[in-house]
Amino acid sequence: MSTARSANNRASLSRLHEAVNGGDAERIQKTIDELFDPDVLIRTPLQVQATGAEALKEVFVTLRRAFPDLHIEVEDMIAEGDRLVSRNTVTGTHLGEYLGLPPTGRSVTYNEIFIFRFEGDRIAETWGVVDVLAQMRQLGAAPGGPS
Repeated sequence: MSTARSANNRASLSRLHEAVNGGDAERIQKTIDELFDPDVLIRTPLQVQATGAEALKEVFVTLRRAFPDLHIEVEDMIAEGDRLVSRNTVTGTHLGEYLGLPPTGRSVTYNEIFIFRFEGDRIAETWGVVDVLAQMRQLGAAPGGPS
């Protein structure tokens, strides 16, 4: 893969993180439309009924509603071939319903790793691992967290 392709893929993912961190729902949805194939294959279990890019929009609406100050900090970004890997630390304050939990006002910090496969300039497939157990512990919904 050319250095230019790698740089373009990194720039695309950075645009997504900037949109999410900015908190503007319309900008997030527009950025998803621009960066993701409408039929993107999402290989991560999601709590939504939609598929493709529409599923991603629902996920970010849900996350922003639950954690209005949601912030994704990229720790590592590695690009090779048509793949890009991003290891992130996510923070937010639980001020809205999330996975059936009423707002707790608690801050959460959790890790995630995503792999993105590009076709041309668009993301065609994703795989992700999100530390939901850390979220649930910090929200008091799983053993080992605050009581």
